[in-house]
Amino acid sequence: MPGGRLTRQERHQIALGLADGLAYAEIARGLDRPTSTVTREVLRNGGPAGYRADLAQHATEHRAHRSRQSTARRARPVPSENGRDADAVREYEESFAAVFTDAGLPKMTARLLVALYTTDSGGLTAAELVRRLRVSPASVSKAIAFLEHQGLVRRQRDEGRRERYLVDDDVFYASMMATVSANLRLAETARRGVEVLGPDTQAAVRLEGIARFVDVVADSIRRSADEARDILHAYREERSR
Repeated sequence: MPGGRLTRQERHQIALGLADGLAYAEIARGLDRPTSTVTREVLRNGGPAGYRADLAQHATEHRAHRSRQSTARRARPVPSENGRDADAVREYEESFAAVFTDAGLPKMTARLLVALYTTDSGGLTAAELVRRLRVSPASVSKAIAFLEHQGLVRRQRDEGRRERYLVDDDVFYASMMATVSANLRLAETARRGVEVLGPDTQAAVRLEGIARFVDVVADSIRRSADEARDILHAYREERSR
């Protein structure tokens, strides 16, 4: 059974079959095609009374041309900065985003974060992100809101009063501090449960254990983050000399 698109000759046979009053199944058998192929072809090109072989052929070629143009636009890489290899940059950005998605970030959010990290300026406007990622403004807005909540990006107004979304040297430090704050709130809430449920109950013992565990983890994260930030700043100062 042949596959692929219908040919011009097959479309003329369909038109002749319709003119003779043949059923779709009978026309399909004459073409050695599935009945569904003939049915879709006729219904999307004017129906049984309005089907014209030449017009159907032209419409199909036009759709195929538009599809190729659309595919080319999607595949066209955004020019890279500083003469970098566009294909290598795109491959790296995809692998970088995959690390973030494996860590739990939504795919769109991971792509946006990587776009900011791999831009030399460390910042892009919403319009620039839309063009760079080829997504809708709504998608960018939703991803930015998530990243701001996590402390991974910040916004800043430039001279034109446009908002730019930035990542900087301290973004992961700020994110770690947000984690510390969340852990301390958890510990505080657990200890409040000890008071409500009574200190001598099994539930209270469990909650106090959670609070103590989280206290130790939060303190460890805070000390490690402070040390790591000092190391990073020293590295940056050395590089700037």
